[in-house]
Amino acid sequence: MRIVLGVTGGIAAYKAALLLRMMTEDGHEVHVVPTESALKFVGKPTWEALSGRPVYNDTFEAVEDVNHVLQGRKADLVIIAPATAHSIAKAAGGLASDLIGNILLTATVPVVMAPAMHTEMWENPATQENVATLRRRGVHVIEPAVGRLTGADTGKGRFPEPEDIWAQAQEIVNQSPPRDLLAGKHIVISSGGTREALDPVRYIGNRSSGKQGVALAQVAARQGAQVTLIAGAMDIPAPEHPNIEVVNIESTRELLDAVLHHARHKDALIMAAAVADFRPSNVTTDKIKKEDGWSAPSIVLEQTEDVLKTAVEQRAAGEPLPEVIVGFAAETGDDTTTPLDYGRAKLQRKGCEMLVVNEVGVGKVFGQDDNDVTILFADGSAEIPVQGSKTVVAQAIISQLANALA
Repeated sequence: MRIVLGVTGGIAAYKAALLLRMMTEDGHEVHVVPTESALKFVGKPTWEALSGRPVYNDTFEAVEDVNHVLQGRKADLVIIAPATAHSIAKAAGGLASDLIGNILLTATVPVVMAPAMHTEMWENPATQENVATLRRRGVHVIEPAVGRLTGADTGKGRFPEPEDIWAQAQEIVNQSPPRDLLAGKHIVISSGGTREALDPVRYIGNRSSGKQGVALAQVAARQGAQVTLIAGAMDIPAPEHPNIEVVNIESTRELLDAVLHHARHKDALIMAAAVADFRPSNVTTDKIKKEDGWSAPSIVLEQTEDVLKTAVEQRAAGEPLPEVIVGFAAETGDDTTTPLDYGRAKLQRKGCEMLVVNEVGVGKVFGQDDNDVTILFADGSAEIPVQGSKTVVAQAIISQLANALA
């Protein structure tokens, strides 16, 4: 495996040398990219001796090889350790002010950052927002350890032990699908929630943030697929990627129309959107007024279109819809039935090839950065539980989708 180890300017840089030794002893090709500040702590000769390779840290070095692009393109893994508050802020801002910044912008592989800073810096809202931004983009930011910091300080912000960093990095790589896994494929993914109008102002909707659908689109695009993202209401912006086309919808009817149109002659359809199952049977053209002494209006609901089932049925009727359709089931359990049991029954009813089941509720899944799912298969293959960030979950789903397409 070819690894880029970016080292930024913190006292913990000396521990990155131990991390480097672990990776090279495991037989990996490691290219160290220190910042100028990092070299004040550990010099180039040390990095070159431990890696057995020349060390570049300037964008204008090895320009004949276009090194600032080459490193990111050829890497199988990028690790930034230690990642200072300054380097995290630059990465979140997409700055290419040094060689590490250029590599981060060109890498299409897992990126792991191991923070190291004082507690106040880690807990500062600016740092926390930067970390959240990076995680939304699929960067794996490891939680810092708690312990002795520089000087007499103690708290959260300590550089994780090199053994822990390397163990987590290997786990992330093992869960990541190979690059270009979906080259030449066109995937349609729905994301976010649908909204059903009650009047010109109000609507019935759900708590979907769109994070899981966006993560799926980003992972699929990084694996070489062309992606059509059908986006409902989302708490986060749609991803900007040359391989991703965004189609905006609002209602379930609009979602159905978009799916049946854009999924024709495509390779796969992933229905990650959270559909509003009901809508008002009557929609008023004027805002429903709230008046003193009047009771609240009675709202009669009707079922919305079953987008997933309709797509499967129309495919069976001969429409040129994808051979592989992946559904999602956001379920709650009850006294007699688990969310997974409900998911298994839904897979039978819908007729899709795969179904991703997760348990939802207040503080669960919707709007969160992590997810806990089980992937079910119509062909009877063993169920696959996946737990972790929504990017990790997306990587597992895309891997199984690639297997099905193959």
